[in-house]
Amino acid sequence: MRRLLLLDEAEVQQAFAAHLRGLREQAKLSREALAERSGVPAATIKKFERTGQIAFRQLLLLWQSLDDLQRLYALTQPASKGAAMPSSIAEVLKDEF
Repeated sequence: MRRLLLLDEAEVQQAFAAHLRGLREQAKLSREALAERSGVPAATIKKFERTGQIAFRQLLLLWQSLDDLQRLYALTQPASKGAAMPSSIAEVLKDEF
């Protein structure tokens, strides 16, 4: 049974920030070291980690420096039929998705 989660953009931004911060810390990189590696200013990285706010291009640069960019790209590809989202409220209520 699938659960339908209702997220807002701030929660998703914070999730991305937490994921990349965790990877940075796991790699034992300071913000300054990551800034040098990625080309994103350390102050921007600090703001991103605190607020989740960042320009898309800078997010991609950080992601490329800390994770596999192919994983992020895969999110843009069509989902398989088994992962279809409900098309109506009736499907949600009947759990037919």
